[in-house]
Amino acid sequence: MPRSRRAKLAVWKFTSCDGCQLSLLDCEDELLELAREVRIANFLEATRAQLKGPYDLSLVEGSITTPADAERIRDIRRRSRALVTIGACATSGGIQALRNFKNVPEFIAAVYAKPQYISTLSTSTAIADHVPVDFELRGCPIDKRQLLEVIGAFINGRKPSIPAHSVCIACKRSGTVCVMVAKKIPCLGPITHDGCGGICPAYGRGCYGCYGPAETVNAASLANAWHAAGASKAQMHRALRSFNANAGEFRAAAEKLDEDD
Repeated sequence: MPRSRRAKLAVWKFTSCDGCQLSLLDCEDELLELAREVRIANFLEATRAQLKGPYDLSLVEGSITTPADAERIRDIRRRSRALVTIGACATSGGIQALRNFKNVPEFIAAVYAKPQYISTLSTSTAIADHVPVDFELRGCPIDKRQLLEVIGAFINGRKPSIPAHSVCIACKRSGTVCVMVAKKIPCLGPITHDGCGGICPAYGRGCYGCYGPAETVNAASLANAWHAAGASKAQMHRALRSFNANAGEFRAAAEKLDEDD
């Protein structure tokens, strides 16, 4: 990107809770430095000001759940030189992707008095299922330090330096005793991408899988470890069907547990 001017940054929302956008606002002091490098062209969470594209970098939060969403993301992609998805909703479909495994028309009929007025898809899917994505930043919500790294990388024309290891590595580095080994507490850490630094194990809880699948996932081995810790297949299945239920490796692992029953 040209450094003779401030890069145009746009932030877009689809189906989500806004938590990942708030992570950008939580940067607080860092925002002052960021403002010297980028020009906020679109960010309705923070300002009503809107500038026309093209945009140097678009950050997209949320999943695709309606026909209108599918059309809008294609338009945003056309107007963006680089597009980065942020958070579990945008990278895997989010908690709302639980609809992918159920009968959506039945839900609509049960909830709404006039279902014919509801325009929705039967699935909640990641942005990358619809348009090319330049980078995916995981988390529910994302880590603000990682977000700043991604923004800095793109406006300076380099690859983001985001760790690819599992939560287990974070626990080892911080000296956190493994909750599965020491306390027989079921944990998704061995198959979950690090980003939080192993917060839950540090407080004596198992990892909930907020950052989605790690690069190398051995779910079958983890299922055996859960069984040894006293957990059932149903408990592991439920853990996998959470924030990142539609993420490829988590979805496949849950489906394998279904087949084994």
